[in-house]
Amino acid sequence: MKEHGPETYGDRIADVYDDWYGDAAFLETEASVDLLAGPGPALELAIGTGRVALPLAARGVEVHGVDASERMVAKLREKPGGIRIPVTMGDFADVPVDGEFPLIYIVFNSFFALPSQDEQVRCFENIASHLTPDGLFVMSAFVPDPARFGGGRVSVSRIEDDLVQLDTTRLDPVAQVSHSQHVVLTPEGVRLYPVNVRWAYPPELDLIARLAGLRLRDRWSSWKREAFTGESVQHVSVYGR
Repeated sequence: MKEHGPETYGDRIADVYDDWYGDAAFLETEASVDLLAGPGPALELAIGTGRVALPLAARGVEVHGVDASERMVAKLREKPGGIRIPVTMGDFADVPVDGEFPLIYIVFNSFFALPSQDEQVRCFENIASHLTPDGLFVMSAFVPDPARFGGGRVSVSRIEDDLVQLDTTRLDPVAQVSHSQHVVLTPEGVRLYPVNVRWAYPPELDLIARLAGLRLRDRWSSWKREAFTGESVQHVSVYGR
C-alpha cells in the first residue's frame, strides 16, 4: 500500500470535496470570512479548493495559499478568481513561502493532518517565522473526544437508492492518532477516502504555540465568536507573539 503522505487526503477526495463540504452549514464559511477579513496579505495553509480563500479574496484581501495536493488546487483554479490566488505546492508544515504575513490561518481540522506532535511543533515554529511582529495565526479544529470512538466505530452517514456511505474509525489513544475511511459503495464499485489525523487538545496546542514564541490571544467555540466552554465541541483559536 502506498504510504499516506501530505497529498493523499486531497488527491483522493478532490472530486467530491465541494459536493460534501462546499456549502456545509456547520463550517460557517461566511462567519469565518467575516472574522478573517482584514488588510492582508493573508496566507492559508491547506488552501484546498478555496472554500474560504475565494470569498476572502472577493472581500479585497490578498490571499496566498499552500497545499500538497495538485488535484485540490486544480479544483481551485477552475473556479472564478481561483487562477489569481498564488499557491505554493508543498507540505504546509514547512510553510514553504517567502516573506511575512499579518495573518496566517488554517481551517476545518486541517492542522491535525500533521502526523505527529513533532510535526505540529515544527509547523508552529515555521508559522511564527512568517508572521509579522503583530501578526496572528488563526486555526479552527475539533475538541478531541476519544470516548466517542472507543474500540473503533462504524457508522452509516448516507443511504440513497444507488449509494451507501460508511464512516469507519480506529484510534490509537496513546499517540492521539485516528485512522478513518469514508467508504462509498455504488453499483460502479467501492471508493475509499482515507483520513488520518493526530489530534491535540487545546491546552496542548497552547503549549506548542509557546514553544514557537506565540501565545493564545482568543479562543471561541465558533467563527461567530461564541464563548468557549467545557461543552464546546470545536474551537477557533487566535495566537500572536
